[in-house]
Amino acid sequence: MEVILLQKVANLGNIGDRVKVKSGYGRNFLLPKGKATLATADNVAKFESRRAEIEKAAKVELDAAQARATKFEGFKLTLTAKAGGEGKLFGSVGTTDIADGLRKAGHDVERSEVRLPHGPIRQAGEHVVQIHLHTDLTLDLPVVVIGEE
Repeated sequence: MEVILLQKVANLGNIGDRVKVKSGYGRNFLLPKGKATLATADNVAKFESRRAEIEKAAKVELDAAQARATKFEGFKLTLTAKAGGEGKLFGSVGTTDIADGLRKAGHDVERSEVRLPHGPIRQAGEHVVQIHLHTDLTLDLPVVVIGEE
């Protein structure tokens, strides 16, 4: 299945690229989410006429994400969790806990934007998580987990 990308898609292409994808990926993800359209002659013509408008909207979206990223400069999130004697947590700190902590600190972050590169946090101490604000913008955020008995 050949599609034209209407948004930048990670590991696939940029706006306006014509790419071949498996039909299930195109039908079930790209087309319903509005990230792509079928590469028919009519759709190609429509896309070319709207290309500047789509690229301008993408730039506005990236600028908004960069503005959100500036609010995180110098910020360190501190969370508390129940822990044993050696700092091992009872349970773990996951994306929901981090997103809730960021919301309480005044940052508007969704759970889906929080990425844990090494899995859930199971040890007290300082860790680094990633905040994925845009396809082109991911920032590292220090998180300190304090174990309380």
